[in-house]
Amino acid sequence: MRAFHPLLLTAFMLGTSACASNAANHPITAFATEEKPAVAMVAVSVVGEPATPEMPVLQGPVITAEPITQVGRRANIEDDSQTELNAGDSGYQAPIHDPWESFNRRVHSFNDAADRFVLRPVAIGYKKIMPEPVQTGISRFFANLGMPVTLVNQALQGRPHDAAKSLGRFAINTTLGIAGVFDPASRFGLPKRNDEDFGQTLATWGWSDSRYLVLPLLGPRTVRDTLAIVGDQPLSPITQIHHSGTASGLQALEIVDMRTRLLPIDQFRREALDDYLFIRNAWMQRRHHQIQESARDDRD
Repeated sequence: MRAFHPLLLTAFMLGTSACASNAANHPITAFATEEKPAVAMVAVSVVGEPATPEMPVLQGPVITAEPITQVGRRANIEDDSQTELNAGDSGYQAPIHDPWESFNRRVHSFNDAADRFVLRPVAIGYKKIMPEPVQTGISRFFANLGMPVTLVNQALQGRPHDAAKSLGRFAINTTLGIAGVFDPASRFGLPKRNDEDFGQTLATWGWSDSRYLVLPLLGPRTVRDTLAIVGDQPLSPITQIHHSGTASGLQALEIVDMRTRLLPIDQFRREALDDYLFIRNAWMQRRHHQIQESARDDRD
């Protein structure tokens, strides 16, 4: 399924949509120095609570992980190379390498059209007709399916303790939580941790910098995160389903669920002077934040 997350985060990410950072998780000119709308992160926690996706907010040259309700502030965005991450530890983020910008922009436009005419209307309809408790249960279900990818990559990053907790969480929610629709594991002292994927693992192993790349219907990612799909895809429970109709139906539902949770950031995209830059910078900074979190957890 994570192999299809980019799919989700792609088309749905509106022409930027997703990340090679998950099953396939996770590229211009810099923002002008004048004041612009705050940059909201375009990625959702597929493993967490289905409420509102958490997104970092750009404030000056610093990004802070804050809920989307606090994203409505404006920020002075300076040179990309000066961007820093503030999420417990402050870390320097290297300049974004986007040598294929011309190609990426064309793909971005294609993805944006697919989202505008297909994914977004479907997501809006889904949100209107589907009761909130049902949406929550569906989001938890897909979050639970992503746990095998997370726990394997935690182990590969040298974090056996976290991997063991993720395994326990997956086992409890799959059984007592009825395939993950409910979350009894949190009540048993096994709260959800950050998602992990092979792209983050490669980054912790030393491949920390990679070119930005936008793929058709897979959206934003990097070369590293694109190659990482090979490591994550076999771990998805959906790939083990031999009935093609069932597997395709689950993948389609997951895409709609993820796009629905991204609806709150549409207004920020509409206000951006350059949607490509908005998505690229936001996605890359969030990815940097995820990698920094993985490295910090590894040290802990």
